[in-house]
Amino acid sequence: MSLRPPWEINRNIIVRAEEETDPSFGCPPEQRPIEEHIRFGVINLDKPPGPTSHEVVSWIKRILELERAGHGGTLDPKVTGVLPIALEEATKVVQALLESGKEYICIMRTHGEEREEKVIEVLKLFEGRIYQRPPIRASVKRRLRTRTIYRIEYLEGDGRNWLFKVACESGTYIRKLCFDAGEILGIGAHMHELRRVRSGPFNEAELYTLYDLIDAVGLLREEGDERPLRRVVKPMESALRLLPKIWIRDSAVEAICSGASLAVPGILRLESGIVKGSTVAVLTQKGEGVALMRAEMPDEQMAEAERGIAATPLRVLMPRGTYPRMW
Repeated sequence: MSLRPPWEINRNIIVRAEEETDPSFGCPPEQRPIEEHIRFGVINLDKPPGPTSHEVVSWIKRILELERAGHGGTLDPKVTGVLPIALEEATKVVQALLESGKEYICIMRTHGEEREEKVIEVLKLFEGRIYQRPPIRASVKRRLRTRTIYRIEYLEGDGRNWLFKVACESGTYIRKLCFDAGEILGIGAHMHELRRVRSGPFNEAELYTLYDLIDAVGLLREEGDERPLRRVVKPMESALRLLPKIWIRDSAVEAICSGASLAVPGILRLESGIVKGSTVAVLTQKGEGVALMRAEMPDEQMAEAERGIAATPLRVLMPRGTYPRMW
């Protein structure tokens, strides 16, 4: 079992064929008109302490005057940090965010004095595949499940308060990890403070606050300046960065948008690391997201086969009619 988090996996591009794309259909994601940019946009939001994730989504819908928005993984009210918000059509990519791993900075407080060496030793026990039952105050059913903790990096402590970084699979409860560590230590412990520093491809390097969003919207509406809002709102394709990708011919795009499976001849390029059954992102040559699909063959077979179904649809991302029907 690999303990490398998804954002540390390197992929190579395998070229099957070369073909020019027609510039009269679609456009690179960063060049969409501002209305479309928002409809197909994602915000890497720095969630403040206090509100629920649902309340933050509601505020963003009100600020941008949208009907739909969704977040990429709930944060408890007191927890701060990376909360990706998908807008309108981009809510279809939330599934990709929920599968792409998280990273947290945590302060665990033990209920008695403890030696640093012992705390480090106990935290290391939780690296790898673990069993967890969600805490009582959780948004999911409290059934026992397995999760992967890729890495726990101990930072510092003072005998009662212990600072560490956790890279883990989505759905891992850090509050429960602290409780379980306290049980093994024999003195009890709880999560004192938590900040999410990564959610899939989004990290702290490009975080924006609600105030940044309000200012950017004000500049657009009052002065017609799109640039600040384009900085805050990223194309939905940025949420697909960690998924293995397949780039397809223009002639295959509308068929995929209509729910068809992806046949091998429609593939121009693909990334290494695709395994049968995994989720892949299917893109146009311009980099536009077409669909999330389930790989029906591994990358080596996709690269060498002359026929067969390479992937089947999970979620179509692009509206029908963006590219012409060519079959």
